[in-house]
Amino acid sequence: MKIGIVGLGLIGGSIFKDLKKLNYNVVAISQSQSGENIYKDYNILKDCDAVFVCTPMNKTLAVLDKLENILSKDTLVTDVCSLKSFVCAKKRPYKFVPSHPMAGTEHKGFENSLEGLFKGAKWVITPIFGEDERLVEIIEKLGAKVIITTPEKHDEAAALISHMPMLISQAIFKTAMDNKLALEMASSGFRDMTRLALSNEEMANDMIEMNADNIQMSILKLYKSIGDLTNSDYPEQIKEIKLNRQSMFL
Repeated sequence: MKIGIVGLGLIGGSIFKDLKKLNYNVVAISQSQSGENIYKDYNILKDCDAVFVCTPMNKTLAVLDKLENILSKDTLVTDVCSLKSFVCAKKRPYKFVPSHPMAGTEHKGFENSLEGLFKGAKWVITPIFGEDERLVEIIEKLGAKVIITTPEKHDEAAALISHMPMLISQAIFKTAMDNKLALEMASSGFRDMTRLALSNEEMANDMIEMNADNIQMSILKLYKSIGDLTNSDYPEQIKEIKLNRQSMFL
């Protein structure tokens, strides 16, 4: 199987490195990187069996459109966007199976990509145009676990566990920025709580702009949870939270 990758940032670069290690015939399109099997001409993708579109969200639709004039109807295409509804608005002439790997770091760029990033991770598929076992096979070989859902449910859940936490992390740091003593006292707890404040600016902006409604709803739910915690049996609630948190990441 020949696999193409468009975009060699953190996610695309990590997929590229893993697929090469797995001995796939893999080529990549990148405007910023160069090297073996890395090209700038999209026509190199013509004979690919599968293509991963790993560009920033604000550039993904343009790439998907461009691929319509290059790929055959049997070519599997997926994206890695952290939002799914907007890429699912149009049926494509190739076999488009939208997806989202739940993996990454606060860093960006090919220089921060790494082998094994997806091992043990979740990888969400929203196959509203039909499933394709080739994608499941590749994901599982990358070491990830497939989760299947709808684009709408994905975007709502992503706001709760990814987009809102990033915004909250940024807000926590912003709140403490003007207190010099607080920043001097800050240690591991503050560091861990604000790690997501280091997120890629372009990605963060796309998330906030494109998933605003779900993020706002998530923040309202957060306010309610804070109220519930402080207005009832706090120790017992904390015990329940700790048990669920511990079992979730065993």
